[in-house]
Amino acid sequence: MEELEKQFFSKHDPKILPVLRNSVVGIAGAGGLGSSVAVSLARVGVGKLIITDFDKIEPPDLNRQQYFVEQIGKLKVEALLENLKRINPFSEYKIHNVKIGENNISEIFGKVDILVEAFDEAGMKKMLIESWICRFPKKPIIVASGLAGFGKNEKIHIRKIGSLYICGDEESEVKIGISPMAPRVAVVANMQANLVLELLLKEKNSNG
Repeated sequence: MEELEKQFFSKHDPKILPVLRNSVVGIAGAGGLGSSVAVSLARVGVGKLIITDFDKIEPPDLNRQQYFVEQIGKLKVEALLENLKRINPFSEYKIHNVKIGENNISEIFGKVDILVEAFDEAGMKKMLIESWICRFPKKPIIVASGLAGFGKNEKIHIRKIGSLYICGDEESEVKIGISPMAPRVAVVANMQANLVLELLLKEKNSNG
């Protein structure tokens, strides 16, 4: 297993890998965004992922979420844990089958370096952002806004407001005829994951 771990990380930049292996990232939500962010961060070798969700996998989820037919009916966090361990068994994964609220944000995510927001509901997004910035004003939170539909890659961007980073087009809303689809969800999710890496490495360099 030790030799396999060495080979697993053999293509990683030796200057970057130690930073990633010593980092902790939180992911609030394990749907289309959250499961895709988790897969990407597991593949690059982030040392620890803390993931929360309270839903079960349903057939319509498979059009954009990182699950399989045989996992329908399972808790998302438990199924995602299975998949992440199959991808990268050398990182640590902590899952919470719980609904995030103002009272448990600090307990669950207080020790992460960066938090990724991956909720569907606008109300949950707002609550998480406001609560996080209030409690951890210096820790980055990366959120998604505007990813429904398809095409329009040129509209997808990153906007920074203090420690808040917004990924998406900030326009597209889920409604009849405009649903979340795998390509655009994956683009925004991987933009979030890529930004996680950028911020982790920037923080490490700034601290010497």
